[in-house]
Amino acid sequence: MNEDFITVLRKHLKSPQKAIIIPHKNPDGDALGSTLALMHFLLLEKHQAVIVSPNDYPKFLNWLPGQEKILIHNKSKELVQKKIDEATLIFTLDFNALSRIDKLGEIVSNAKAEKIMIDHHEAPENFASLMYSDAYMSSTCEMVYNIITTLNPDSINSEIASCLYTGIMTDTGSFRYPSTTADTHKAIAHLIEKGADGTAIHQKIYDSSSFNRLKLLGIALSNLNRIRSLPIVYITLSQQELNSCEYQKGDTEGFVNYGLSLEGVQFACIMIENEKEGKIKMSFRSKGSFSVNEFARKYFQGGGHLNAAGGMSTDSISETIELFNKAVAEVSSQF
Repeated sequence: MNEDFITVLRKHLKSPQKAIIIPHKNPDGDALGSTLALMHFLLLEKHQAVIVSPNDYPKFLNWLPGQEKILIHNKSKELVQKKIDEATLIFTLDFNALSRIDKLGEIVSNAKAEKIMIDHHEAPENFASLMYSDAYMSSTCEMVYNIITTLNPDSINSEIASCLYTGIMTDTGSFRYPSTTADTHKAIAHLIEKGADGTAIHQKIYDSSSFNRLKLLGIALSNLNRIRSLPIVYITLSQQELNSCEYQKGDTEGFVNYGLSLEGVQFACIMIENEKEGKIKMSFRSKGSFSVNEFARKYFQGGGHLNAAGGMSTDSISETIELFNKAVAEVSSQF
């Protein structure tokens, strides 16, 4: 972590601040865990702090300490605008492009408050005056952990510990991904010492599937396809298939990883239709040196990390499959 970042941040926090903390659209465990942990920390340090999420988050995260205080922009637009207008600091966590927060992006761009980015994705935009960006970090939660332990290590309580543990665990695939380092495990050990219950958190995240979610997983696996002569698979889910299982936000979380769990497979993709938004949401996962971040950026208006990225298509599922096959053909020499 850059010393200049901490020096400037410490200077800001010497006087009382009105902070807004924003995760990306469709916040996951890392986005929600990091924003909540930072909120708790700032409140303990006698600042005002409010989390504004672009939209709602999955039910499997609705137990996180403090989540009931989150303002949802698409449900409370006037209140959100008022809070942002009054803010002195705006923290943007777990994203590095304003397009990742939809209509909030323009509001943040026009806001007078100082903007502070904390993020671990590649190729950050230049919208923040203060930036802690490190694509080698396991998660934004580990970055927030570094910030808190540098500013005031005694402030980590069980609430902060639980939020940070959740984000690190989910963004590392339960500590399996290559971004998991010795420092990551040291942070996790410290969080457990401070009250994070790893077993309970894992159960709340991963052992809370509804009957309909498992039915949807069955459909997804029946739609699994392998590209001939290549270690690549893809899954599709249509809006009709989602509706048949009464889809809820978060139900498809982790589905793409089933493709990557197949022996010999190095690259997996899932394509999920969203008729309301008129697009196909895509998630990419890989093993080894193949960069799904570069693949997503080049072909599907997305990005992310070396082995985990997202993208989208405005074409139909059948057309998106065709585009995916063409893109794969262009990168086939990398396998």
